[in-house]
Amino acid sequence: MELRVSENDSFVTEFVLLGLTDSPALQPMRFVIFLPAYVATIGGNFSILAAILMEPIIHTTMYFFLGNLSLLDVGCITVTVPAMLRQCLSNDRSIPYGACLSQLFFFHLLAGADCFLLTVMAYDRYLAICQPLTYSTRMGPGIQKASVGMSCVFSFTHSLTQTVALSTLKFCGPNVINHFYCDLPQLFKLSCSSIQLNEQLLFVAAAFMGVAPLVLITVSYTHVVAAVLRIRSAEGRKKAFSTCSSHLTVVSIFYGTGIFNYMRLGSVETSDKDKGIGIFNTVISPMLNPLIYSLRNPDVHGALRRVLTGK
Repeated sequence: MELRVSENDSFVTEFVLLGLTDSPALQPMRFVIFLPAYVATIGGNFSILAAILMEPIIHTTMYFFLGNLSLLDVGCITVTVPAMLRQCLSNDRSIPYGACLSQLFFFHLLAGADCFLLTVMAYDRYLAICQPLTYSTRMGPGIQKASVGMSCVFSFTHSLTQTVALSTLKFCGPNVINHFYCDLPQLFKLSCSSIQLNEQLLFVAAAFMGVAPLVLITVSYTHVVAAVLRIRSAEGRKKAFSTCSSHLTVVSIFYGTGIFNYMRLGSVETSDKDKGIGIFNTVISPMLNPLIYSLRNPDVHGALRRVLTGK
């Protein structure tokens, strides 16, 4: 798309988020549905975090990473859903240009850190099951903190790059975003300047933050499955698989929706699908993660029970 220049250029200073539906009559229903979902997500993830912090029995590497994942989930839903709830109450769907870029930056910062952290968690399971004798030295406290720190650094670099590149685009025509939050595919469609560089940057980011981590996770779990199948006792195999099944479920949901959302920028008739994927990424996935990680985990069950009851 080429930049359109005229003597009376006018550039967009705010965008309009259409949200999930155009019907004003459905706005109260949206509020009633998404407010409890937001509260449940915040409560569930902070309960997991409180249990990890307060219970010495789960002061282990796996739960250290799980606690950080809970913080990222809280951040991810907080970036998008409160703004949507405000729109439901006020019927004001506008969002300033700067606020839109800020929302984009923090969403990609948190989602990107999720990508890298899920990869680190897969490597942690590989070391715990396939290299148990060297696990304590290869995944010590310093390495744990460095892994989380590097995940944030890589994600910050990606998010800043995408946001700065987007800020160079001109928006001089339509300003209506057919979504409930600001994201790259929808903003690309509104630009009246060339998005070739932006698409190239997003392609590189998809390879670095999507394909590469997914390959590493697949390799890690290939080794894990091979090691577990060599365990002779059925009980031992069941216990080993149970420590990985929750993580694999979260990885499948996260990467499945992410790939579907960002690998089809050229498609035009995708707005409704984009909204469904967006709900999955920003609401359903953060809300389900505490349930997925605690559903078949007796350690988390016991820790949560003691935290909630005070016993």
